[in-house]
Amino acid sequence: MTSVLRRSFLNKSGANYLLGTSSAVSQKWNTQQKRNLNVHEHISYSFLRDAGIPVPEFGVAKSKQEAGEIAKRLNVKDIVLKAQVLAGGRGKGHFKGGLKGGVKMVYTPEEAEKLAGQMISDYLITKQTGEKGRICNAVMVAERKFPRKEYYFAIMMERAFSGPVLIASSQGGVNIEEVAAENPQAILYEPINITEGLSKDQALKVASSVGLDDKKEQTADMLLRLYDLFLKRDALLIEVNPYAEDASGKFYCLDAKMRFDDNAEFRQKDLFALRDWTQEDEKEVEAAKHSLNYIALDGDIGCLVNGAGLAMATMDIIKLHGGEPANFLDVGGGATAQQVKEAFKIITADPKVCAIMVNIFGGIMRCDIIAEGIIAAAKELNLKVPIICRLQGTNVDDAKVLIASAAMKILPVDNLDEAARLAVKLSSIVGLARQAKLSVNFEIPI
Repeated sequence: MTSVLRRSFLNKSGANYLLGTSSAVSQKWNTQQKRNLNVHEHISYSFLRDAGIPVPEFGVAKSKQEAGEIAKRLNVKDIVLKAQVLAGGRGKGHFKGGLKGGVKMVYTPEEAEKLAGQMISDYLITKQTGEKGRICNAVMVAERKFPRKEYYFAIMMERAFSGPVLIASSQGGVNIEEVAAENPQAILYEPINITEGLSKDQALKVASSVGLDDKKEQTADMLLRLYDLFLKRDALLIEVNPYAEDASGKFYCLDAKMRFDDNAEFRQKDLFALRDWTQEDEKEVEAAKHSLNYIALDGDIGCLVNGAGLAMATMDIIKLHGGEPANFLDVGGGATAQQVKEAFKIITADPKVCAIMVNIFGGIMRCDIIAEGIIAAAKELNLKVPIICRLQGTNVDDAKVLIASAAMKILPVDNLDEAARLAVKLSSIVGLARQAKLSVNFEIPI
């Protein structure tokens, strides 16, 4: 769901916190927060089709030859090619090879083959991918529909309702963000009782509310099937935009986005096997292997923390002092010294990092374990960047002894504000020194 639509919902519900920004809190203290699974559009199409929800005829091509064969098999005059890249704004994006747009209309198998060949193995750049872009390994080849009327439907988990909510609008299509911003009354919210499920009466009411009275039985059946799929697959979001009526009067789901709960991976093994790691940052993939949570950012100060809230506070205070965080790296509450060492490897793999700020509150996490990991990483990686280490809590005195006896360029600081100021100062010095190809002695007081 878009941020604009979330804000619309926020205003309507009267909730006083940002929606969708926090993971569900597990009862187990050592459970890591995770980024939830997204899947490619063709997988969403397959799930909808298997649930009995109508979608256009389609196929998935991993080579230009396959694209041409699928286009022949569809045997229709109008075909749409969609680059299978996990990013929004594909239609307005461009490939590094020069092709404009990740969504193309074609009319012959020959055209499909030619354009698919330009998409596959190239990087698509959109407003969400940044300049690096994301690799396109497959193209969805689908029958093109000409919608007369478009609608929006979504089911998502929402804390403000303590469960799922059905969201609907009569103004579906590519302009749903503008609808949410300019006409929030056009978006309907129907809370679903998690113990009773979505009732047919609710589904019929929503269908009528968006102007589908003459098709309300059909629409209600689609919504009930959508909710069954939502439950069956442990989804956090199933968004259909648009649900459209074509020229023949039939309704189809023409585009879909789905997100699934990583906490359900143990019972959705077939689903999670579909995860496309090529669509994710290499460092984030490496972090996931070690049960770490890493998100790359654009700054030059690496952040190693325990807990998402502390990570946010650390990044905020760095920015307050004029710096820019290079990452969000949360080692969680049960990290080992080995995990801390791996975390440093991931942080220092980013060539932009000029300083590392460690901010650990040792509640369940022991500060001496963190210190052991920091020292091991500094020795093994022969770190050349300054490490500003702010530790508080369990076994903090033992941690300070370990750091002092290591006789390494690790700067212990008790005060968070002072630690952030020092991190920003040192990162600036290192950045300038790198430009001038000089070295810096960090044992000199700043």
